[in-house]
Amino acid sequence: MSDTALDGTTPYTATGTVVRCGTSPNPAIDSKAARQTGAGTVTIAAGARSVTLLVFAGAPTVAIGGDPAVPFPAGSSGTWSVDQGGKSGEQLADAFVFTGVAGSDFLVLSTREI
Repeated sequence: MSDTALDGTTPYTATGTVVRCGTSPNPAIDSKAARQTGAGTVTIAAGARSVTLLVFAGAPTVAIGGDPAVPFPAGSSGTWSVDQGGKSGEQLADAFVFTGVAGSDFLVLSTREI
């Protein structure tokens, strides 16, 4: 694949910064950290740019969107993310619900564009 001028033949060379239409080259990112020890729930709403789970003890579960909850054993981690953001960029479409029981200890990190 190559970029050409409108004639379809002449090579096109960009002059200046090239960004995806409708995006900001430097979007503002809001970051959150939530630690849950024992029984309780951490919910990350749909629209996040990244979500990371770190499990220290127990086996908390994660339910993504309407899917059934899946346990994550102690010592495991999971990350869900997109690689492009900006005003009209990618985002995670589903909400994440992390649920711990007695003896659980886990950390949820998330980012979203604001």
